[in-house]
Amino acid sequence: MIMNLRSLQNKAGWNAAGISQPRYDIGAMVAETKASPIWVHFGAGNIFRGFIAALQQRLLNEGHAEKGIIAAETFDCEIIDKVYVPFDNLTMNVTLNPDSTTNCEIIASVAEALKTDSRNHASRLAEIFEAPSLQMASFTITEKGYSIRGANSNPTPEAMADMEHGPAHARHAMGIAAALLQKRYLAGAYPIAAVSMDNCSRNGEKLKAGVVGIAKEWLANGFADGGFISYLEDESKVSFPWSMVDKITPRPAKTVEDILAGKGIEGMTPIVTGKNTYIAPFVNAERPQYLVIEDKFPNGRPPLEKAGVYMTDFDTVGKTERMKVTTCLNPLHTAMSLYGCLLGYTLICEIMKDAGIVALIRRLGYVEGLPVVTDPGILSPKSFIDEVMNERLPNPFIPDDPRRIATDTSQKVGVRFGETIKSYMEQGRGLEELVSIPLSIAGWMRYLLAVDDNGGAMEVSSDPMKDDLQAHLAGIIWNDPSSYRGELRQILANPAIFGSDLTKTVLADKIEKIFLELLAGPGAVRVTLRKYLEL
Repeated sequence: MIMNLRSLQNKAGWNAAGISQPRYDIGAMVAETKASPIWVHFGAGNIFRGFIAALQQRLLNEGHAEKGIIAAETFDCEIIDKVYVPFDNLTMNVTLNPDSTTNCEIIASVAEALKTDSRNHASRLAEIFEAPSLQMASFTITEKGYSIRGANSNPTPEAMADMEHGPAHARHAMGIAAALLQKRYLAGAYPIAAVSMDNCSRNGEKLKAGVVGIAKEWLANGFADGGFISYLEDESKVSFPWSMVDKITPRPAKTVEDILAGKGIEGMTPIVTGKNTYIAPFVNAERPQYLVIEDKFPNGRPPLEKAGVYMTDFDTVGKTERMKVTTCLNPLHTAMSLYGCLLGYTLICEIMKDAGIVALIRRLGYVEGLPVVTDPGILSPKSFIDEVMNERLPNPFIPDDPRRIATDTSQKVGVRFGETIKSYMEQGRGLEELVSIPLSIAGWMRYLLAVDDNGGAMEVSSDPMKDDLQAHLAGIIWNDPSSYRGELRQILANPAIFGSDLTKTVLADKIEKIFLELLAGPGAVRVTLRKYLEL
């Protein structure tokens, strides 16, 4: 069987293969959506297809919605041609259960799939944004997709081009969003919510800053009027709700492709685009998922709470995000990935069989994190960590790579470790109690030497500070503690990295001591973990 609208008429065949199908009239949904759209989503990749589109399908299946989502791709438009068009905008959603079973469902809630680099599609997007019915434009474009300025505070080349050439030539995701919102403003200043659903801190703020930043440059360059800026800054017209999203949707797994082939499903082979996106007609994802959204929608919204979304207030979204990124998940991910790379692991589930690394992250979460955790009230922090430790990270079906998680560590440690350090200081707790956090930071410094625990060359994941940090540590020899000349002190003193100057705390000496032990030669990483975690 090939996944397309025609083949869905063969319900018996799909049922025999164990594939759940949409329980609504897809043609009617598409017609209703095109006539009066309510939801556009920018970023047509895996997290959208495997999570957000599936939420709307649940509403459609249960009769809580009549319309679907219009997907628009801003970065790699080839995926529209390769994984949307050939399959009539359908996606095979494969849930990877911890017991190695799968649940498969065909998602059909995407009514249209558009490319922002196509003149015809851009015209269609303009029509959609001019429709009074449109309630929401959501985004999963990754954190860097919102950035219009570099580390030097100057506009990036892409953003600068949009600023100089105006909305008619927008190519940056923020320029495209601003241009379409300007169309909506000129059509009648209709209200809308612009909702980032990306897994990054303060995502609503980042989205607003990017859109308004571009628009203000257009005002200065004569491409917009002051009323447009007022429209964007009036939350009764355009809101930018914050959200917290959590679901792992890793790259397509060969095991899943084989399972689908065994069910008689053809055409599921992944493709690699010209922009090096590895994507397939199916999405494989873990079962646990969380989406918490600030309920601020000036033109109404779908009843997302009926699909399991937490619709709440601004403060609760912030607390939920802080719980996850500073205590219950992200610090554990970073710590285990750095040590996992040093010890030669390539899968997160395999790392969870390593007693030393498991002890590291158990202490990091339960012993060092929970005493200062932010409790959002809608989720239990301890239950969240329990699920992470017992179900999510050990899941053998999630082919996640520690090298992926180790990407951009310099941009993460200030939140993932630095916030707990600050909480300890603010609450008068002794920093000498911390073991896993200094172990993690020392492990990151050792990781940057690009040599594994056996002395073999090791790939260090991309990071905007990678070259500078490695140059600073260049004189250190991985198996010679005497080669150390205090190079860590300048790094540890940088509040831009850690959120505070660690050299003004007892942690700097502890991190240096651990780092020297990690330099003792082959096997030193393993020995150091055992020593400090009393294994």
